[in-house]
Amino acid sequence: MAEPMWSAEAGGAVYRSRDPVRNLRLRVRIQRVTAAGPLPAQASPPPPPPSAPRGPELLALAARASPGARRPPDEEEEAEVGWQEKLFSQFEVDLYQNESACQTHLDRQYHEEILKLEKAGGRKNYRIFTYTDHDRFTNLEEHCQKVTDSDHEVPSYLAERMANVRRRRQDRKPIEANSLKSKIITWEPSEEFIKNNHVINTPVQTMYIMGDLGPYGKLGQREYEHVLCTIKVDGNGVITVKPDFTGTKRAYWIELDRQKRELWKYTIENASVQVQQEEEEREQRVFRDLYSRHKEYLSGLVGSEFEMTLPGTLRLFVNGEVVSAQGYEYDNLYVHFFLELPDHWSSPAFQQLSGVTQTCTTKTVGWDNVAYFCYPFTLEMFFSQENESEGLHILTIPTWRPVELGTVAELRRFFIGGSPELEDMTYVRIPATFKGERLSRFGFRTETTGNVTFRLYCLQQSKAFLETSASRHRMQSVLDRLGGFSQQSSVYNVLEAFQRARRRMQEARESLPQDLISTSVSTVHQTQEP
Repeated sequence: MAEPMWSAEAGGAVYRSRDPVRNLRLRVRIQRVTAAGPLPAQASPPPPPPSAPRGPELLALAARASPGARRPPDEEEEAEVGWQEKLFSQFEVDLYQNESACQTHLDRQYHEEILKLEKAGGRKNYRIFTYTDHDRFTNLEEHCQKVTDSDHEVPSYLAERMANVRRRRQDRKPIEANSLKSKIITWEPSEEFIKNNHVINTPVQTMYIMGDLGPYGKLGQREYEHVLCTIKVDGNGVITVKPDFTGTKRAYWIELDRQKRELWKYTIENASVQVQQEEEEREQRVFRDLYSRHKEYLSGLVGSEFEMTLPGTLRLFVNGEVVSAQGYEYDNLYVHFFLELPDHWSSPAFQQLSGVTQTCTTKTVGWDNVAYFCYPFTLEMFFSQENESEGLHILTIPTWRPVELGTVAELRRFFIGGSPELEDMTYVRIPATFKGERLSRFGFRTETTGNVTFRLYCLQQSKAFLETSASRHRMQSVLDRLGGFSQQSSVYNVLEAFQRARRRMQEARESLPQDLISTSVSTVHQTQEP
């Protein structure tokens, strides 16, 4: 028996509805075009009707259908089906009548419903029945369906995974508390585990409208069951119907390739109750009122005005990131960073100007061992005189560490870890209490180490921006309004104090003997190069 053949218009369609899906109803009408029996030896078929399929074989089958002939009761049927409405087939009636064949709770529920149907006089449907979202056939059909019409088709990875999406959702069991604690992280995931957990799991409900196209007196055999229509609905109100509603289109045709040729045709119509014009207008008014109230609610949360800075003040927001560190001799690095604001800069009292990253293991990249922190931080600062350009800044800052002389110190650092640390972090620059022309750090030994990369996204806010937007062509920059300084001053003003300290340190080193200068690194505590 060959697969059913649909006409050329048997494509699917996708609809979107904001109404509850329980209001969806379909009307299906199925009709046998040719009765079971051998083809006539000599047949001169009349011209095909507009809805008849093309092809000499199908025309010969359609020619046997006489419009005026009286049809047996099993050759034509019409049924109206609601969403997830269960219509039992003869096979299911025979199966679930036996209570011993019921294995699941759903099977026992079907057993009770079938007994009630038998007491009420039997089922009303004859050939048209349905498979709902929870039926076993639905899972099996979606898992075994083909994408192409090739007999040698091998399911692709995507088709295999997507066929299991809804089945996994149905078979999912509640996770116990003990197993949840022990399976938060899978340290050694298998290939199958990775495949099953990298597919989008969108909740979808499926329903099949089926037809039992068996010969008279042989209903209830699975080989004669054929899918007439597939309906899928997701949580966003998207309804997929395959094949599409016939409407003004031609009917769909199914040819059964048995020893005795048979031809069936059927139609699918949308039988949902259409909303009245007054109800639709009232619904639109309700939606508009809902949207307006939601808009007012969001406006109340955001506010109508932004918080403005004082005149002559620049507000700087920095969304930063400690990207990586490389060039260090040991593993398991972390960065403890501080920010000291130069003159004319200030920050809110709640603002923390320091931070500590997580401990990170290095990864071999080329010839270097790199630790990727990806540690975000946020800074808010105010500047009262000058402005700088906005945008992205990537800083790679070299670091150094203090060195303690002696073999014992090196052994302790190698086996135990740790090295001398600065008690006062401002020692890396010129101390604020220093008065004089020269600062001597004679005897203080350091060692150059690796470097740390920062990424800074800067946002600026100032009333001067509003003033210059109307007369930008008459002004050189916002900088002129804020103080008249050169625009060459940039975000690096924040690090200006460190640059001055660096220059003075270099001058001090030039005056020292070379054998007193050495460099080293601490994998536990890092500071900025002066």
